[in-house]
Amino acid sequence: MTIHDQGFSRRALLKGAGGLTIAMFLPMGLGRLAAQAPGGPAPVDPNAFVHIAPDSTVTVLIKHIEFGQGPFTGLTTLVAEEMDADWAQMRAEHAPANQALYANLFMGLQGTGGSTAMANSYMQMRKAGAMARWLLVQAAAQSWSVPAGEITVTKGVIAHAGRNKQGHFGDFVGAAAKLKAPQDVPLKDPSKFGMIGHDRSVGRVDSVAKSTGAAKFSIDQTAPGMLSVVVAHPPRFGATVARFDATKALAVKGVVAVKQIPTGVAVYAKGTWPAIKGRKALEIVWNEAKAEPRGSADMAKAYLDRARTPGSIAKATGNVDAALATPGATLVEADYVFPYLAHAPMEPLGGYIEYDGQSALARFGSQFPGFDHPGMAKVLGLPLDKVRIEPVIAGGSFGRRATGDAHFAVELAEVAKAIGPGHTIRLNWTREDDIHGGYYRPLIVHHMKGAVKDGRIIAWSDSIVGQSFAIGGPMEKMMVKDGVDSTMVEGSDKPPYALPAFRCAATIDPSPVTTLWWRSVGHTHTGYAVETFVDHLLEKAGKDPVAGRLEMMADEPRAAGVLKAVAKLADWNGAPVPKGRARGVAVVESFNTFVAEIAEVSIGEDGEPHVHKVWAAVDCGVAVNPDIIRAQVEGGVGYATGHILYAEVPLVAGKPTVSNFNDYRSLRIMEMPEVEVTIVQSTAAPTGIGEPGVPPCGPAIANALAKLGRERPTHLPMVKRV
Repeated sequence: MTIHDQGFSRRALLKGAGGLTIAMFLPMGLGRLAAQAPGGPAPVDPNAFVHIAPDSTVTVLIKHIEFGQGPFTGLTTLVAEEMDADWAQMRAEHAPANQALYANLFMGLQGTGGSTAMANSYMQMRKAGAMARWLLVQAAAQSWSVPAGEITVTKGVIAHAGRNKQGHFGDFVGAAAKLKAPQDVPLKDPSKFGMIGHDRSVGRVDSVAKSTGAAKFSIDQTAPGMLSVVVAHPPRFGATVARFDATKALAVKGVVAVKQIPTGVAVYAKGTWPAIKGRKALEIVWNEAKAEPRGSADMAKAYLDRARTPGSIAKATGNVDAALATPGATLVEADYVFPYLAHAPMEPLGGYIEYDGQSALARFGSQFPGFDHPGMAKVLGLPLDKVRIEPVIAGGSFGRRATGDAHFAVELAEVAKAIGPGHTIRLNWTREDDIHGGYYRPLIVHHMKGAVKDGRIIAWSDSIVGQSFAIGGPMEKMMVKDGVDSTMVEGSDKPPYALPAFRCAATIDPSPVTTLWWRSVGHTHTGYAVETFVDHLLEKAGKDPVAGRLEMMADEPRAAGVLKAVAKLADWNGAPVPKGRARGVAVVESFNTFVAEIAEVSIGEDGEPHVHKVWAAVDCGVAVNPDIIRAQVEGGVGYATGHILYAEVPLVAGKPTVSNFNDYRSLRIMEMPEVEVTIVQSTAAPTGIGEPGVPPCGPAIANALAKLGRERPTHLPMVKRV
């Protein structure tokens, strides 16, 4: 640990002037993506900083972007708990882009994803808080000439009862900054936690600013004389600019320049509206020689044909083909089609940049500064230390801002470079740009086969075909092995059930359509395929959906635990179900978090499914902020329900045919089901919660529909556009 006597601001954190800053250093090992070994040391080193100001406010620099999922509050809670601080004195700020200091412990680069924010920061932030407390107590002990062991800290007040002494953190920061810190200090016994794991012990640190409008998102970044920029991108994926005529665009009042950049044609104006008008006036001829010619329906059909022959084996046990041919067995087959999905965060992509030719400052919702920072520096031809990225809060992401090719950050740098130094610029993507812009959840198909005999599932085969967003990107070596992209099969290759003959295989199909992880990544489709198919097989076996699953989960105690918990919460075997309704169940592990959900569904007069209530049980290890956990599951249910019922991005001849929320349908507020969540008590290391509430919801709805006499939908979404 090192102590710096310096002032605090996000821009000048390392420059100097009053306060106590804690920086935590662990053994380094950058340059690889690796999960932390259970019980082992952290494989990489981010450095977490805690600043205590003379006015006793405690500001935590958060290395994970805040876009609604709660790391500002969650990670600040860890520090406050160990410091015995008063919640009212706690603050949170984004850490700047600095991979050497702020790398994700599980990834080896600075970034937020895979629901790892809490999991990789839990011990790190607790240690930082504990060290801050130790230094303050030592400083107080020296000031009062008393043993440090006799000093107490309660809600930010440092006290010695025998001497009738007390003070606040700010009273001792000067003295504490001069102390030599030990290598380690004891952490608080979890039995004495007053904030961690307690309902409503803390409020969200960012709620007031977001509620009053004081919080500044990417879209709010501005400066005097700033230019607004929009880019005309190719209408078909893989196309490029052949030539363009900007005459009419430049005639639009407020448009000041038009420049070609690698991703299209950029229009610069004195406001967003003239920039958009100028873009509409552009005359562009596109080179479509390498564009995607197929429509999504054609792609799905071709994928299903290929899925008939299993591709590269992800995992296999037993002789599946022999088991499927067992005499007297009931054979079940199903083809699943999962469409392209846009992330559609409420705030589309946007960002601000200042560029003077020698240095640059950018502010935007950077989910992976580890990719964005070098990407921008390369475009501008500047060393990393001359390019500063200050991440800001973002209005959602669901994976959209986490791009391995740093495409938005690179485009932001490109528009600055194209017009030249001396400008301040805000690059805006409209909602239509976002929906048309690709980086979708891939179009994926599953060809499933299973066999049932004597009340048991005796064979299971899952053949998956689709795109890999890892190939050609910085994570290819880590994610793609022996022809299998791990994100295509996660969940399908290791279902939580004991299956005597099992095979999961994958085939990768390339396409110019850009794809990306989407909230819960592969589990968005594997969770649905596995949980509806096992429900179908259990139905053929004459088993209750809950009891039948539990019979096969002897080796999966945590998955079984949430399944039992949600069955109890919903009174699965006891509560009468209202007439015209039915309940379905599903359980999915994603990112080491276990979630089981039960959905109560009816079919309306319009023939569409109506989801009335969802019960959910969650095991995410130590529950740091129960309120945030519940909120994330509730949000996940709403997000999943809307997309499973209505959402898709159909392509016709390589072009998206939806553009905004009028045709890329989301759940409406009056359609949001009631959600009841129970959190399973656990002493396991905390895991993520931003994504795991999504995967079980869709299959639970589908399984409820089967009880209403409908087929479990296999070609999503459940409700088709007219």
